[in-house]
Amino acid sequence: MELLIALVALAAMEIVLGIDNIVFIAIVTSRLPMEQQPKARKIGLLMAMVMRIALLFTLSLILQADEPFYDLADLGFPKAEWIAEAEAEIAALPAADSQEAHDSHAKRFELTMWIHTIEEMAGVSWKDIILLAGGLFLIQSSVREIHEAFHGKSASHSSQAVTTFGAAIVTITGMDIVFSIDSVITAVGMVEAEGENYLKGLSVMVTAIVLAVAVMMIFAEPVSKFVSDHPTLKMLALSFLILIGVMLVAEGIGTHFNKGYIYFAMAFAIAVEILNLRLRHGRGQEKSA
Repeated sequence: MELLIALVALAAMEIVLGIDNIVFIAIVTSRLPMEQQPKARKIGLLMAMVMRIALLFTLSLILQADEPFYDLADLGFPKAEWIAEAEAEIAALPAADSQEAHDSHAKRFELTMWIHTIEEMAGVSWKDIILLAGGLFLIQSSVREIHEAFHGKSASHSSQAVTTFGAAIVTITGMDIVFSIDSVITAVGMVEAEGENYLKGLSVMVTAIVLAVAVMMIFAEPVSKFVSDHPTLKMLALSFLILIGVMLVAEGIGTHFNKGYIYFAMAFAIAVEILNLRLRHGRGQEKSA
């Protein structure tokens, strides 16, 4: 029963984490001829599934990728000075068992988290590099798409980076690697897969990923068609990709965001845009009547 609950919870989480992947695939495949788009979406999502499962089977490498291999303090980053200042402020706070400690608890927690952030910002890991590169790529490609939309360039006259089927698949696969990292780390955090539970935990994670990708495949085409048919929604989707890119860059430099806030903002913006679409549709019917 416990494994079933973990499977359902993880599959739901994987679907949520896959939303940004679906949006990215929808934008990239929109540059292709109509007859190639469904095939590209399916291959893109299958590659996402393969990447996630491959990363799960190299779990130890993923965990090691989070370990810093270089310290920016060697380049002059004031890590020691900032940590010393924060520790001095903590030392100046009332003792934990004193009467005044209750009021200073929030300040102590804030300073402790600041020390943790400094250490993360100073340490460079392969995960940081992948997230940083992926975030910058998302921002660059989304800004380029918006620029081309404002200058009236059609998909066929867009940048040649994603105009062929093969190039689209390569682009999608590259970003699948970036999106897969968060997905795999979430899976590892939610399911116990150590010692005797390793095989059971791994089977739960693989099953959850397969189920999530199956659900995404069902909704990828309607989502892509809806985005393509409504230019304002496509602009909103590109804005989401910029937001996600900024989040990845922030994660790459050691500043963490609560993704729940970002997903809530995306859902709220979509709800407002759907209301606008319904309003415009209603006014269009009134004028034609």
